[in-house]
Amino acid sequence: MSTHFIADLHLQASKPELTAIFNRYLAGPARDAHTLYILGDLFEYWIGDDGSLPEHRDNVDALAALAESGVHVFFMRGNRDFAVGPEFARTAGLRIIDDPLLIDLYGMPTLLTHGDVLCTDDIEHQRFRAKYSDPAWRRRMLKLPKFLRRQIARSARAKSQYNTRNLSEEIMDVNELAVRNFMQEYGASRLIHGHTHRPQIHDVALKYGNGERYVLPDWHERQGGVLICDEHGCRQEKLI
Repeated sequence: MSTHFIADLHLQASKPELTAIFNRYLAGPARDAHTLYILGDLFEYWIGDDGSLPEHRDNVDALAALAESGVHVFFMRGNRDFAVGPEFARTAGLRIIDDPLLIDLYGMPTLLTHGDVLCTDDIEHQRFRAKYSDPAWRRRMLKLPKFLRRQIARSARAKSQYNTRNLSEEIMDVNELAVRNFMQEYGASRLIHGHTHRPQIHDVALKYGNGERYVLPDWHERQGGVLICDEHGCRQEKLI
């Protein structure tokens, strides 16, 4: 049995083709996995379980069906869906995990993260991350009226799109020193993350040997992507 990793699907009602790819994946290739890890930004935005769960009921039901088939499903919050809560987890049949998380992946210590913690050159985003990763801040946000939370989410999305067009690629990408320090802090030999939308496999020189960093692909209207790992290693596969 294999372990699957996905991230950065950015599911939204305005892109039904994306939802179709996701649901085909859950009903097909994902059923061959023992475990599925979703490493953040599954949704374009999530204003709280009370507001977003009804809008994504089809996606949530598809996740629940996968879990019912016997696949273990884990979800890590991203910067777009940090407000995902216990009702979503219960309804989707999955478990929410911390960022970062160190696991034993077929004998290799592997560190999982959404990835934005490594983009240390993007100072403004790090300020936002310090807020959204704080449970007390999330609780305060979720007390706001749903219409106001939706306005805030749409404003944040527009700001993110503006920054993507205007910030340099170097600022928005991970900092290599931060990557090495992060892996060494946890004693990891492999790092798997998303967020940057730049799928690639990188070698990492660690003080205790050679490491590797897998960047998960983002999904769009034309295709999705999944990282599949087993006892023989890891490989990235496209989903059309």
